[in-house]
Amino acid sequence: MTMKFSRLVLPGITMIAVTYGLARFSFGLLLPEINQSLDMPELVSGTISSLFYLAYCFTIIVSTVLTTKEGPRKMILLAGLSAFIGLMFMGFAPNVWVLAIGVLFAGGSTGLVSPPYGAAIALWIKEGEQGKANTWINSGTSLGIALSGVGAIFLIEDWRLTYFIYAIMAFLTLAWNFRAIPKNGTRSRLSFEKGHLSIRGVKGSLPLVLASLTLGISTAAFWTFSRSFIEMAGEYSNWQLSGFWVIIGLFGVLGGFSGSLIERWGLPSTYTLGSLAIASASIILAVSSGNWVMSYLSAGMFGSSYIFLTGVLLVWGIRVFITNASLGIGVPFLLLAIGQVVGSILAGWMIGTWGYVPAFMLYGGVGVAASMLGPTKEKTE
Repeated sequence: MTMKFSRLVLPGITMIAVTYGLARFSFGLLLPEINQSLDMPELVSGTISSLFYLAYCFTIIVSTVLTTKEGPRKMILLAGLSAFIGLMFMGFAPNVWVLAIGVLFAGGSTGLVSPPYGAAIALWIKEGEQGKANTWINSGTSLGIALSGVGAIFLIEDWRLTYFIYAIMAFLTLAWNFRAIPKNGTRSRLSFEKGHLSIRGVKGSLPLVLASLTLGISTAAFWTFSRSFIEMAGEYSNWQLSGFWVIIGLFGVLGGFSGSLIERWGLPSTYTLGSLAIASASIILAVSSGNWVMSYLSAGMFGSSYIFLTGVLLVWGIRVFITNASLGIGVPFLLLAIGQVVGSILAGWMIGTWGYVPAFMLYGGVGVAASMLGPTKEKTE
């Protein structure tokens, strides 16, 4: 059984936009208002933010196992439901504890949704169109981030209303996917292989693990605190603050060119380029956060290099785990999220102790260190 390309891809793009863009990454954009409303210090903000990534780590494992057993439909719908519940909890949150519960549901939705769309594409999209389908659906992250920025421009500082509107969008997206994803065909023409779930003895796996973990740490401060940083550092209007987030999302679309650059330059060079670019974004913001032109440049560099690097890690992982593509995708993305758990908590503590500038300079340095942990031609080609 095959489906019309747009019937699966369009609701897929929307679901990724809702879970990643609205439920997960919009938190950093709304954080200054949430901090003020709930009286949260930076350490608490960083800890709460780490729960997004912690929930992701847990649910991506659960989703991979259950998708293998039962097919993608249930996991996709559960992801949409989890995003809706999380957004509602976050909108109603009277204190940090309820906010934390909402964050766990919202963050968990991203882990739930990642594996089943790959399976759905393999099940129901023609083989020649599968690569394009994966690329388009993955672009939903950038579109969701940009949409959250545009929404904040019009909603100004009412973060609760923002989350309620996002929850409505999540519910409508859930309903769309409920109608679009077939109920039949769990194993119609594809057998999912569980594979040997171990990285021991796999040549090149240790550099992949270290690089993914270090990159995760290096990006955590920017995702969580960059918007708070520029609001504190300069005289920005509300639309300029939200525009900063729109730039991250729009430039993230450029990260989709990672595949073609890998083919042209090779994996080691593209990895080094991406990691140095993401390190530069934090350093530029640290030294010129009061200048909106340089801040927007930093946002553009971060958005494009983050999506770019996820593509590079995906290709690297599949090359390392050549006999088990599911591990090749799962290992770097899981380690990236674990790094972000650690990085978010440490960033909150560092900012509260030393301030924004030293913290962002240090996280930029971590990104530079990550650039030295990349793949080598001997291990990947």
